[in-house]
Amino acid sequence: MTLLMQAAQAVNEPHFPWAFTAVYVAGFIAAVTIGSIAWYNSKRPVGWEDKQRPDFVPKVDKEETPGVGEPK
Repeated sequence: MTLLMQAAQAVNEPHFPWAFTAVYVAGFIAAVTIGSIAWYNSKRPVGWEDKQRPDFVPKVDKEETPGVGEPK
């Protein structure tokens, strides 16, 4: 009987939401990664014009007329 009472009490105790926290951490890492790639592929800010692109950032070529014309 006491085992059932302890099990019922354990269900009602607050617990830390690990899955919820993992989603926030993964989202933050994704946002920083995507933002860094976009920043490196954008026009360089003042003082950064002659800096080299890091090796881990992929080169994204710009289209002359994006979204116009026949799909490739």
